[in-house]
Amino acid sequence: MKVQVNPFSGSNYSDEQDQQLIAQAVDGNRDSLSALIKRHQQYIFNIAMRMINNVEDAEDVTQDILVKLVTNLAKYDASKGRFRTWLYRITFNHFLNLKKQAYEKVVTNFETFFNYIESSPNAELTKEEENALQLEIEESKVACMAGMLMCLDRNQRLIYIVGEVFEIDHRLASEIFEISPANFRQKLVRARKDLYQWMHNRCGLVNTNNPCRCPKKTKGFIKNGWVNPDSMKWHSSYKKRIFELSESKVDPILVDIDDIYARLYKEHPFKIAKKSEDIIEAIINNDHLRNTFNLADE
Repeated sequence: MKVQVNPFSGSNYSDEQDQQLIAQAVDGNRDSLSALIKRHQQYIFNIAMRMINNVEDAEDVTQDILVKLVTNLAKYDASKGRFRTWLYRITFNHFLNLKKQAYEKVVTNFETFFNYIESSPNAELTKEEENALQLEIEESKVACMAGMLMCLDRNQRLIYIVGEVFEIDHRLASEIFEISPANFRQKLVRARKDLYQWMHNRCGLVNTNNPCRCPKKTKGFIKNGWVNPDSMKWHSSYKKRIFELSESKVDPILVDIDDIYARLYKEHPFKIAKKSEDIIEAIINNDHLRNTFNLADE
């Protein structure tokens, strides 16, 4: 499936295409409704992955949000605001109001999280072993960093994901979160501070004085079931890295510590939901929705 243009971009995204697809979908055009869903589906899924840290649950939440989109589409009023503001306000509110998810029940704060990491045994790898486990090591790195995100409270987590990882335009963010751009920036700064101070003190990816190293932890992560070589949570079903979809490309020479940490998250895979087409078909073929939109058969 083709990855669509970044809906959080300040300049590379046009609301006009959304409006055209909405008008056609409401008029009963099945392909236009499907195209509208596809245009936003993968970004919603990737936010869900980082909010929930579970593939199946993220797919289910994505489908729930898309059903909300479709069932309320006829009520959308373009005179009251842009479509992506309306859609992502629905999306973000859905994330913030979810019942507590499985990972959130286990890992409640940074101290608990890093205790889990430190309890996983270290294993020195030979050069041959490290080469053979390269993908598993990358998976361990992303899994560990995704786990750190879960230690932020939900509001901080969401603001960091869309503000730092996906680089949402701050004016758009202020519309979606219904706060001022300055307030959004302040909240983003606090989220960065809370996350980065723990990473700086415990994570060895940037601060080499820290003992934790992804290669040393990989065998332990596999043994604990946190990394599954036969079913990669992060390094499967993806074609691009997040920074490849961003307006501001990753600078290979960074000196600011906050930029370095942000780069690590931007290097993570932008995943494609395995059930993407199934989700769309389930929505398009729902009898109630078909009647609501008077969708024509293919």
